[in-house]
Amino acid sequence: MAQPQPLKFAAFAMNTTSHILHGAWRAPEAQQTNFNDLDHWISLAKTLEQAKFDFIFFADVVGLYDDYQGDWKKFVDSGLQIPSNDPLVLASALASHTENLGIAVTSSILQEHPFDFARKISTLDHASRGRVAWNIVTSLSSNAWRNFGYDGITRHDDRYAWAQEYVDVVYKLWEGSWDDDALIQDKESGLHADFDKVHKIHHVGERYRVEGPHLVAPSPQRTPVLFQAGSSPAGRRFAARNAEAQFIVSPNPAAAKGLIDDTRRLVAGAGRDPQDLTFFQGLSFVIGSTEEEAARKARELDDLIDPSTIIAHSAGGLGIDLGHYDLDTPIGDIETQGTQSTLLWLREAVSDREPTVRDLAELRSRSGRVVGTPEQIADRLELWRDAGVGGVNVINATIPGSYVEFAEHVLPVLCDRGLAQRDYAPGTVRAKLTGRDRLPDTHPAAGYRGAFTTNREEVSA
Repeated sequence: MAQPQPLKFAAFAMNTTSHILHGAWRAPEAQQTNFNDLDHWISLAKTLEQAKFDFIFFADVVGLYDDYQGDWKKFVDSGLQIPSNDPLVLASALASHTENLGIAVTSSILQEHPFDFARKISTLDHASRGRVAWNIVTSLSSNAWRNFGYDGITRHDDRYAWAQEYVDVVYKLWEGSWDDDALIQDKESGLHADFDKVHKIHHVGERYRVEGPHLVAPSPQRTPVLFQAGSSPAGRRFAARNAEAQFIVSPNPAAAKGLIDDTRRLVAGAGRDPQDLTFFQGLSFVIGSTEEEAARKARELDDLIDPSTIIAHSAGGLGIDLGHYDLDTPIGDIETQGTQSTLLWLREAVSDREPTVRDLAELRSRSGRVVGTPEQIADRLELWRDAGVGGVNVINATIPGSYVEFAEHVLPVLCDRGLAQRDYAPGTVRAKLTGRDRLPDTHPAAGYRGAFTTNREEVSA
């Protein structure tokens, strides 16, 4: 039998103060209030690379979550992902101060035209020597859609149809617009690039018309490593066709196994190798030298967490104002066009009855939390790996403390058990994740390689 692979580890962060564990920023040692300071992020990236983390993974939003108790005051009062700065702006600086750390950035199909986005990502992939990943999202808040000129949020499944055209455009630019050997730069002859090997893509679709060519020559990965986070049926179908890594938030290993096994069947149905998709489970850690110390630290964390901000965040993801519902309202009585993964997660966590708003509030505050000694945490991570999880998105309570503590106390135990890498593999971040620099031939983006007519034929037509 093949030896089980080490888990991959990503630091789940956001260019804001209050990301997931709302209220924890009030801890005296917490430095996430320094999110405006570039040195704060450079220091964190260096810490993560020294610990051999695989990625720094930046979440992002382009609008407020929907109202809580009738307005958006709660978000400003508690710092719930506002202010929120653009993570893509940080990426080149982090790349210049690291050599191996993958840099995953979230960008919505809503916020940027695919031609310009493809150009920025290719530029960053060059600058980082192939260490960029893209978390593909469709934006789940009505405020975000209104910020970009729409009346409100597009229906859930329609957003994924939009996302499919978006990725098809960037695939054409990244994979099909330039041949590998098109850039010559021959000073003696003066020939900079071979015209016959640079192609316009002439995309005409329901939402986009893009002529091309791509303005950036092929980067080390061409297409960045592709993350996706949807757990709804439409989201999993999209991931099965496109994603190389999927961020999941299953409530336990058994639920994760069911989701992973089903999604791998979808991957095979899309004509890809089921193992070409790696699942990253979101987890946070409370670490103690003894069980008693870990339990005490968990109680201290609970004292910091603001439950009302937790539920405002969760409600915003659903696209509804849960502040107006009684806590005992069954979730099934609430109709939403927001993220379906939250409802799926809640039903998995409360499997013996219909979950309520109260369950959402109580469970979200401890979602994915692992409490114990380093050895106990390693035991738990083995169960996640046995369920098919290939990576962990490490959610922080404090920055940099959560990651420093994990690196100093847990990672050595994980390395001893073969659950974490001791050093980086060579090559691009895709090579580190999958063993290859470029997407495999079975990925739909690969179908655009060599797919476009030569320019000589166009000129003579």
